[in-house]
Amino acid sequence: MADLRTTFAGIKSPNPFWLASAPPTDKEYNVVRAFKAGWGGVVWKTLGEDPPVVNVTSRYGAWHDGDRRVMGLNNIELITDRPLEVNLREIKQVKRDWADRALVVSLMVPCEENAWKKILPLVEDTGADGIELNFGCPHGMSERGMGAAVGQVPEYVEMVTRWCKQHTRMPVIVKLTPNISNILGPARAAKAGGADAVSLINTINSIMSVNLDVMAPEPVVDGKGTHGGYCGPAVKPIALNMVAEIARTADTRGMPISGIGGITTWRDAAEFIALGAGSVQVCTAAMVYGFKVVEEMIDGLANWMDEKGYKTLDDVRGLAVPNVTDWQYLNINHDLKARINQDKCIECGRCHIACEDTSHQAITKEKDGKRHFEVVDENCVGCNLCMIACPVPECITMESVSDHLPYANWTTHPNNPMRKMPTAAE
Repeated sequence: MADLRTTFAGIKSPNPFWLASAPPTDKEYNVVRAFKAGWGGVVWKTLGEDPPVVNVTSRYGAWHDGDRRVMGLNNIELITDRPLEVNLREIKQVKRDWADRALVVSLMVPCEENAWKKILPLVEDTGADGIELNFGCPHGMSERGMGAAVGQVPEYVEMVTRWCKQHTRMPVIVKLTPNISNILGPARAAKAGGADAVSLINTINSIMSVNLDVMAPEPVVDGKGTHGGYCGPAVKPIALNMVAEIARTADTRGMPISGIGGITTWRDAAEFIALGAGSVQVCTAAMVYGFKVVEEMIDGLANWMDEKGYKTLDDVRGLAVPNVTDWQYLNINHDLKARINQDKCIECGRCHIACEDTSHQAITKEKDGKRHFEVVDENCVGCNLCMIACPVPECITMESVSDHLPYANWTTHPNNPMRKMPTAAE
């Protein structure tokens, strides 16, 4: 069977599945339940200075799909509202009882060196495996000059990271905010500050919805609402892109990455690992389905690896990174055509409507006076839209018709005013 053991930034765990810093990791009771269920590690909910913050009720809003599955969760909860001493005592006990599991502590204190210098030895004394600097929280704490207010300024990221590396022996993981135009700036700053790893993404600044009865954002708190942090399956594409940017860029390539953002299944985890993640962190899936969801994640990942012949996670990690490129290097001679399997077609017409109204009018809807859908190759640009719109799996597939054509890209195309001109030697 595939070996799922993981060493991330020097931190060992029996599998790559960690619970992210969030409500599920706020206390000993929850973390012990998680470890009993099989989670390889946790990032303890963010600790701060005493006196602790005060949270509100009505903390979550959600976006459901048509089947009531939670696709996105909006969270306005702040960092831990329990005393620092209580958290530290519980962390110490849990690490003593579960020595084989990864236990990382998330931290957020004011952007002052003495504040970090004071809390770091307290955490180190618990025996925790490492710390995660919360530079991502987009609500509540950012208004106090912490969280995303630090993560959005690369100079602050580098400065605080360097302080922590100076004042602790523990591995330092920097949690990056997605609420920024380019993730590479903070990632480079974390590396310059000496970070042992980065984790991403933290939640995305958002208003989930508006309650049209009281005319306030959800979740509503006594008639008012505010922006919060967006997470869940819907943010996964954003997270994958940011992870890939760090993994493929020359000056950040090789940094250990803990992937976060919408991981719900083993397949989600495999995608993050293929883009370079050394561990993955989960929150929304655990909150919606409970801690035992990790059992399916572990079994699914191991079975897939066995099927593919991968022995360890190192065999998978980063395999997709070389195939992530810029648009200008994509093969413009690669040509696909849609193919409709008439035996599977239920004649709903969604492919035709999508193509007729919004694409290239490449699907007919009638043949010999009868309802029939067929692709007109000369009009089809291979955009995939009909395949996406079709409700029947594998009814519409895309077939390559360009195997005989040489590779070509935009950098040398005649229509590109900045194209590279061939040299005499070429």
